[in-house]
Amino acid sequence: MKINDYLKVTAAAKVLGVCSATLRNWEKKGMIKSYRGLLGGNNSYRLYKREDCIKLLEKLGDDDD
Repeated sequence: MKINDYLKVTAAAKVLGVCSATLRNWEKKGMIKSYRGLLGGNNSYRLYKREDCIKLLEKLGDDDD
């Protein structure tokens, strides 16, 4: 795992073109998975795989057709 493969909420939302709240809602619906505790220590930052964001973006684009 490389930390550069992951995005924090704000960055992931920007990639997807949505606000952070929408991204969190999509996570609750199971559309995308977050990972926590990858930065070490006691933090619980939500991180999203860059690859997962791109796949979701492509899927959302396919749904528009």
